[in-house]
Amino acid sequence: MTVMTGAMHSCKVEESVALVTLNHPPANALTPELLTELAGTFDSLAMDDAVKIVVLTGAGRFFVAGADIRVLASIPSSAEGEAMARRGQMILNKIEALEKPVIAAINGACLGGGLELAMCCHIRLAAEGARLGQPEINLGIMPGFGGTQRLPRLIGQSKAMELILTGEPVSAREAMSLGLVSQVVSPDNLLRQALGLARTMAAKSQVALRTSLRAIRQGGALTLFDGLALEARLFGELCDTEDRKEGAAAFLEKRQPRFKNR
Repeated sequence: MTVMTGAMHSCKVEESVALVTLNHPPANALTPELLTELAGTFDSLAMDDAVKIVVLTGAGRFFVAGADIRVLASIPSSAEGEAMARRGQMILNKIEALEKPVIAAINGACLGGGLELAMCCHIRLAAEGARLGQPEINLGIMPGFGGTQRLPRLIGQSKAMELILTGEPVSAREAMSLGLVSQVVSPDNLLRQALGLARTMAAKSQVALRTSLRAIRQGGALTLFDGLALEARLFGELCDTEDRKEGAAAFLEKRQPRFKNR
């Protein structure tokens, strides 16, 4: 097991899965310092060939309860506010662009910047009882780390507008019905379920996982026609890989594939 720690988070790598745990009590507020730590950790995970999947969760009762209000209260100008938003967006974009699946295990309150962080992950699981929302309107501001852009793309514009313009959160169950999270599990089982899902993915061809992520992520910004063309091109590229040949051979020989990730 490899363990990396920061002042506000830890990262443990075991069996090809990196578990990143936010630990910034009392509420895991998404401060500039925590964002900087996450950026460094995800840069390291991107370069680590031993890591195939990342699980992101929070310590204690919170995933991330929002930004640090003291930081928001101290923004001196519109220019500084824009710079803060752009930097947060850049770091969350880095996580979204990781060519390894990132699973958010939402263990508790997931609000404001916390929801924006969860939405840049590729898959989201939530514990029963978790609350998710964008309450920034209650502070006289709006989401600045991607909430106004990712939330409508995930759940549709009308419901996203309702959540952002009222600031009201939704339950984990409602979040699942909206497609914001894919599973709701008991709090005691959340991490086990997320790690199990991660290990299932880790056993797959990493080149196929990476290419599938690229097709979904890039295709979402294209027309259907252009997205289908992208899919066909990437499918063709996979047909030239050793893993495609091994996967087909293993199926025909009724055995587990031994992927080489190339």
